[in-house]
Amino acid sequence: MEELLKTLVEPLVEHPEDIEINCSQSRSATVLELRVNPEDMGRVIGRGGRRAQAIRSIMKAKGNTLGERILVDIVE
Repeated sequence: MEELLKTLVEPLVEHPEDIEINCSQSRSATVLELRVNPEDMGRVIGRGGRRAQAIRSIMKAKGNTLGERILVDIVE
């Protein structure tokens, strides 16, 4: 799942080397924390949060095919 998230985010940012993804498990879901360079934050979130929502939707759909609940948190 981390590789899919990285594949989705890499083309959006100018500093792909700064992408960090931390995975943690809770009782009900897998949480992926995404960190990018502060300069790229707007590119990842998009106007009105549309890109962030699209990324979350894709990850949720992939999780559903695997029978998992996936949450994506974009953190600074």
